[in-house]
Amino acid sequence: MTKTKKISSLDSRRDFMKKSAIAASGIMIVPRHVLGGPGFTAPSDKLLIAGIGVGGKGQSDLLSFYESGKAEIAFLCDVDDRRAAVSRERFPKAKYYKDYRELFDKESKNFDAVSIASPDHNHAVQTMAAMERGKHVYVQKPLTHDIYEARKLTEAAEEYKVVTQMGNQGASGDGVRKMKEWYDAGLIGEVEEVYVWTNRPVWPQGIPWPKNSSPVPSELDWKLWLGTAPCKDYVDGLVPFNWRGWWDYGTGALGDMGCHLIEPPFSVLGLKYPKDVECSVGSLYVDEFKRGYFPESCPPSSHVIMSFDGKSSVSKDIKLHWMDGGIKPMRPEELGPEETFGDGGNGALIIGSKGKMMCGTYGLNPQLLPTSKTEEVNLPQKYSRVEGGINGHYAQWVEAAIAGHGKKEVSSPFSIAGPLTESLLIANLAIRGYDIQKTRKDEEGKDQIYYPGRDIKMIWDAENMKVTNFDEANQFVKRDYPEGFTL
Repeated sequence: MTKTKKISSLDSRRDFMKKSAIAASGIMIVPRHVLGGPGFTAPSDKLLIAGIGVGGKGQSDLLSFYESGKAEIAFLCDVDDRRAAVSRERFPKAKYYKDYRELFDKESKNFDAVSIASPDHNHAVQTMAAMERGKHVYVQKPLTHDIYEARKLTEAAEEYKVVTQMGNQGASGDGVRKMKEWYDAGLIGEVEEVYVWTNRPVWPQGIPWPKNSSPVPSELDWKLWLGTAPCKDYVDGLVPFNWRGWWDYGTGALGDMGCHLIEPPFSVLGLKYPKDVECSVGSLYVDEFKRGYFPESCPPSSHVIMSFDGKSSVSKDIKLHWMDGGIKPMRPEELGPEETFGDGGNGALIIGSKGKMMCGTYGLNPQLLPTSKTEEVNLPQKYSRVEGGINGHYAQWVEAAIAGHGKKEVSSPFSIAGPLTESLLIANLAIRGYDIQKTRKDEEGKDQIYYPGRDIKMIWDAENMKVTNFDEANQFVKRDYPEGFTL
């Protein structure tokens, strides 16, 4: 949809008001653009939000927006009535839909913004459809399932002039700002190495797809849930959470926790796109003698190394290590034997030429090492804090959306969240490329299976979004969608 169509939609909204159709819809608060057109701001305004994916994290996101006191939840949309039940009870005046496309077609004149907390594989099409209609968007992490999708959403956010925010709330926390102040003051010197780790996955990974299908629950529209994913029969246990371990839908531990854990070093060091990536992955024993590799499923553990340009012309490349499935970096010698490394299960460690610093999930509890230094340092505040810190991430977006594009700062707009998400997905590109099989003849002329992606460093061309030295991996940069879904 072009900008002309977006403006036309706003004109139609004024016509809609003239016909008094809003009263018939049961919504008592008029969308803000109806009152004064694009860019209008009134102190008493409330942002009217439509939620897509309103169970679990989606439900808590909507509640956080509502509790800001500056938002109303106008519409709810979910493919699973069971997941939607709590939000429908909490927001009884909100009209309910199952298909986001029907919601947008019928109601786009009646809300200002969209909160998206569906599974990863449907984020991009839902977000793009909202932005094309001039809607501000809040999207749960990771921003997208594919690299191509992340780039296109980043570009579209600027084109459509909407306020965007990804749901990595640690970006609004005090911790990352304090770490930036330490780094800017030169307390740890030039950085060449970063370690980030998580104890996830806490869902099944590295396993074969179940052989037996199951009846689809009556409350679930399975076809709509699949959305942009390939058509498959329903299997028990996939929803509402275990889809994260399957590449058709999820992005593994990297997608789930990477946006929370990698964001602090990204922000501190001003990183954008990696130059290259390499990895090793773990596997499960499928029987007593054989390990299994199942390309449909994310591996049970992985170690990925991404290289980024250093911040100054004299800096070496910055190597960022990602570790999941219980793998951790070596404990820093400056950390006491009884002190917690990161937050125990997760963390980030930034190693500089003069010192080290670490934090937990969301950038919480930042510490200089040894930790005694943390209390000794007293620097003036350089970066303004977000009111409410991590919890203020939601109100920050609401207030920025009410003010209009470019009027107020947000912590994780798509201009930042897009490159961050791309980097995580480039790491996943290496992980997926690790299991690509090819066949060659051995010395006896027999077919031999080998894995060419396991022993190379993949070189990434960020401008063209492609691996330059292993073309087989590029099949995972962009998916083909089934009929009825488009970016």
